[in-house]
Amino acid sequence: MCRNPVPDSTCPHYSSWSSFATFSSWVTSSGTRACPPPPSASLQIDALGAAGCYRVFVDTMSGSFQHRPELDKLLDQLRPGDTLVVWRLDRLGRSIRHIIDQLHALAERGIGFRSLQETIDTTSPGGRLVFHVFAALAEFKRDLIKERTNAGLAAARARGRTGGRPSRLSADQVRTARRLYEQQDMTVAQIGDVLGVSRTTIYRALAKHAEPVAARRTDASSLRSNAS
Repeated sequence: MCRNPVPDSTCPHYSSWSSFATFSSWVTSSGTRACPPPPSASLQIDALGAAGCYRVFVDTMSGSFQHRPELDKLLDQLRPGDTLVVWRLDRLGRSIRHIIDQLHALAERGIGFRSLQETIDTTSPGGRLVFHVFAALAEFKRDLIKERTNAGLAAARARGRTGGRPSRLSADQVRTARRLYEQQDMTVAQIGDVLGVSRTTIYRALAKHAEPVAARRTDASSLRSNAS
């Protein structure tokens, strides 16, 4: 983790407004940290500093968002009135749905958010509008996926396949469940609703078929804790 010095709260010019930031530093294909870091890392640090960040939290990654302890630490330390600043939106979450959940959680805690590359600032009216547009698009995407999946299931039933709430999934349904799961725009419970089966059935099908996948929570608060 890389941190800039924290201002002394006893200083008369100290402001209670604070800013935090996170970015992913580069690692080699073998998983070892590169030394020195590439120019992009220094570019991000400089940009975050210019944006007023006095603490920079760094997670090293190799193309995976599954383990980000510094982001978790950052989210735990934020307090009402703080502003979270990221270099780019993908530093906050793995998917649009995940990012929206994170932003909702920040807003409920009275925490602002800025993304430098997308010029989003939820502390401004324009930034809040962009956030609501993102949320609407994410909702539309989920509805569209559900509509298409239901249409496919209806066509399958018309060809003589059984409907209802089966205890097991067909091969086509397993493929659909895995595709929706890996897109990470729907929770396991939502995927189960789309396919007409329980959440447990989805988990069992994912565990039994194809390659292993990372575990996933089904509620927004758990999604926040998984942003690592």
